[in-house]
Amino acid sequence: MKPPLGTVMVIDDEELDQRQYRRILSRSGLTRDIIQFTYADEALEWLLSSPDPAPDLILLDINIPRMNGFEFLAALKNAVGEPSSPVIIMLTTSLSPDDQARASAFASVRGYFHKPLTEAHLAEAVEILKSVSAA
Repeated sequence: MKPPLGTVMVIDDEELDQRQYRRILSRSGLTRDIIQFTYADEALEWLLSSPDPAPDLILLDINIPRMNGFEFLAALKNAVGEPSSPVIIMLTTSLSPDDQARASAFASVRGYFHKPLTEAHLAEAVEILKSVSAA
């Protein structure tokens, strides 16, 4: 049986956050695989060139050096159109309503969670993936 979150990609430049995400995702039993990137440009390159299937879910930070989360979203949209898969959830410290509105302008962004990642966030992510699959 496939875990509800399947393969999860995490894009975040904070090492401590990366370790916390891996721990909570692994302990949840909701994921099959976790793919982690520090930089969004490297994640984008992997998504566009990897022979592996795309992840089911991407947890994306906004404030990342080299290519921020919004630049990643625009580059992904430019490369493949507005993807319905993977589902992208912004996971950020930004409390700015402008950032939330900007994120929601991308059809692939289905959620906007404030850090840190919690079990409640994972439960919400499962529901988001279910609703996208049912559509």
